[in-house]
Amino acid sequence: MNKSIISTENAPSAIGTYSQAVRVGSTVYMSGQIPLVPETMELITESFEAQAEQVFKNLQAVAEAAGGTLADVVKVTILLSDMDYFVQVNEVMARYFSEPYPARAAFAVKQIPKGADIEVEAIMVTSE
Repeated sequence: MNKSIISTENAPSAIGTYSQAVRVGSTVYMSGQIPLVPETMELITESFEAQAEQVFKNLQAVAEAAGGTLADVVKVTILLSDMDYFVQVNEVMARYFSEPYPARAAFAVKQIPKGADIEVEAIMVTSE
């Protein structure tokens, strides 16, 4: 298996034992992003919308570091602290993705790292 690690300073550094993304062939598995500002590693807390914006900016930076764009994403998994944020996450996601949208799952979970209200991971397929 030919596996390569993707890393960029334009997205938050890992806060655990994981890589920002891993490429295997033309598939890129992007680790979950929470609303950390890459330069400061501080959590965005002013609103859910601001948190969601930062998460998708972080994913976009990782996608670009892997040689793709969010248009190359085929699957997204969204973790929310509360399903009441579902409508808002759809609105923010629509700013970063266009039709045809990737496959997606969204779950409410008990807790997200650092007390964030959202975490998003993605799978991207690019031409190698």
